[in-house]
Amino acid sequence: MMKRIYLDFNATTPMDPKVRQTFVEELDFFANGSSMHEDGRAVAKHIFQARERIATLINASPEEVLFTSGGSESNNTVFNTLVSPALTQGEHRSALWGGRKTVIISSIEHPCVLESASRLETLGFRVHRLPVDGFGMVDKEQYRALLAEAEASSDRADKPLLVSVMMANNEIGTIEDIKELALMAHGAGALFHTDAVQAAGKIPVDVRDLDVDYLTLSAHKIYGPKGVGALFVKKGVPLESLIKGGHQERGLRAGTYNGPGIVAFGEAAKAAFEGLADYERHTRSLRNRLRDGFVASIPDIKVNGHPDRVLPNTLDVSFPGAEGEAILLMLDLLGISVSTGSACASGSLEPSHVLLATGVGPELAHGSIRFSIGKTTTEEEIDKVISQVPGVIKKLRGFSTVASH
Repeated sequence: MMKRIYLDFNATTPMDPKVRQTFVEELDFFANGSSMHEDGRAVAKHIFQARERIATLINASPEEVLFTSGGSESNNTVFNTLVSPALTQGEHRSALWGGRKTVIISSIEHPCVLESASRLETLGFRVHRLPVDGFGMVDKEQYRALLAEAEASSDRADKPLLVSVMMANNEIGTIEDIKELALMAHGAGALFHTDAVQAAGKIPVDVRDLDVDYLTLSAHKIYGPKGVGALFVKKGVPLESLIKGGHQERGLRAGTYNGPGIVAFGEAAKAAFEGLADYERHTRSLRNRLRDGFVASIPDIKVNGHPDRVLPNTLDVSFPGAEGEAILLMLDLLGISVSTGSACASGSLEPSHVLLATGVGPELAHGSIRFSIGKTTTEEEIDKVISQVPGVIKKLRGFSTVASH
């Protein structure tokens, strides 16, 4: 049987062997973590330890970590908070933000952020989608001008309530300057959220240094289980529960605790924190090897994303004259798993909104492949991919009715 090469780690990761062992062992602790008896207290203790480990990964306090079912729920929870009467009408501790009805996001956010923002528009909010440059970096001048315009407006609804910009893009790997963007948002009186699902475990993530109000995490991106995530909520900022009906998570997220998933998430966070330097070194070396191999062996290609401010494991390449889905299927037959972009939108034949936002045309965007490397990827695997992809591209370009350019 052919040994497959998996280069789709941005879509999901396998559970680390130690994380898997932790998950299985925790299945024996079946009690409800909210129960007051000894069995329940044992589960609660394990959950608290996991909370501490996740907090350590991002330099937060344990009480600032809220468990969810994953990144999409965490992001939706933040945007749902904006429709809370206490926030929008200026009641109680949220009086600072009362009356503000403007939300700012980047044009390359994950679909769950894009759709959450679109929902807010139907509820009367004003949403601005910041353009990005050819590397995927948020246009700071337009951002600054937008904030200045809001500051000059006499209509309080024009004032920004929330700015949400992802820390690292899931498709092209570009790393945004979150610290500066958050500083500018706070200067305009807005809250700041960042989706760090792709960043955590790959690059340092420090909520104190970044000074963000909300930050999103997901376990299955850092070699943990699927169906578990977390939301960092800075002490003192508002949060409206998305899922109601129980007292779990201080009343902010109802539902019986997923003990095994949460504990395994904690183990994965611990491993990610301790192994961050090795991960960066290993994946960056292989990414550069793959990039250089493609550049040397395949004519007329375009490497997408920022040349320097990029995730160490992510390489997005456009192959003019070859269609992305065809490349993916041919590589799949050769035992190589890659992606045409975000797995969450892989059922769509539309070109990547991320690449379009960076100025890549529809045709070139359709011919793009994301290669995302993991901590178990080897040089031998990378070299095999380098040897196989040129033939695939040459063959597809020969079939194409569109000339390479």
